[in-house]
This record gives sequence, structure tokens and C-alpha cells, in this order.
Amino acid sequence: MAGLAKICLTVAVAFMLASGLIAPGCSGSNQTPEMGKLAPDFQLISLDGQTVSLSDYRGKPVLLNFWASWCGPCQYEMPFLQQTYEKWAGRGLVVLAVNLQESPDVVREFMADLGLSFPVLLATDPKVPLAYNVRGIPATFFIDKSGIIRDIKVGPFTSEAEIEERLLKIM
Repeated sequence: MAGLAKICLTVAVAFMLASGLIAPGCSGSNQTPEMGKLAPDFQLISLDGQTVSLSDYRGKPVLLNFWASWCGPCQYEMPFLQQTYEKWAGRGLVVLAVNLQESPDVVREFMADLGLSFPVLLATDPKVPLAYNVRGIPATFFIDKSGIIRDIKVGPFTSEAEIEERLLKIM
């Protein structure tokens, strides 16, 4: 399993380098998001065609996840994100899954195949992932009601409990 994860990560990084999503040793912004700092605002189009801004959710805790359907570790954690969404959305948690540079049709098919219903935003260019200094996926940011990043996880979650442990910092 560790070998497969290493291969997936290598392929993911190679894809992001080739697509310009990341560049070694630099970020697209002078302000790297850090825990305890304000999360960079953005506007993206949702899978259902609506324009969504992170600032639209000020006053609510946000779990912001960057992913792609071809990413094995992303696929692995999706059921845990869905369970979290179902359990915590009624308590005010906003889950925003930012798909990286895939077509809406590919994303819709992936979501349907896995039975996923949380909101998906489409990052068709590297601007938003670069603003968050995303260097590998999956990458998840836990943002409190004031818009402050309280935790960052790079790599897949291994259980719903692991997500919930981090949610305590923003709920």
C-alpha cells in the first residue's frame, strides 16, 4: 500500500508541475496561508454553476478540501468527507471541496459513482490552489467562523474520527 501511495503522490506532483499548478521553491503569492491567519478569499464556480466566495461563509466554520478524481489518496478519503458532511452540515459546518483542473463532466461522474453530495467548486486555473500554497493533494484547511485557518492537513484522512478531531478546533 505504501508503494502505491508513493506512486500516486509522484504522479500527482508530476501532473501539477506539468500543468503549472505548482513550481518548485515558489508560490503564487507572497502571503502563504498559515494557521492563525486569515484564509485567502476566492471566487470559484460550483459544480451547479453558481459563483461561490469563501467570504460568503463568514460566520460559519468551513472545511476546505483540495482534490482531484485521479488522485488515489483523494479517492480514499472521500467517503470520510461525505460522512462528515452528512453528520455536521446540520450543525453549521460548511464543506467545500475544490476540484483541481478537471472538467465538470468528469467531476459529476466521479461524485455520482461514489455517492457524494457535498458542494464542489471548480478550480479551472491554478490561482486559488496557489493562494493556499497547495503543494500536494489532498490538502484540507479548517477555517473558523472568523475566517481564520485553525488547522491544515496535507494527505488523506484515514477515518471520519480523524476529521472530527480537527473539527473541534473550528466548531
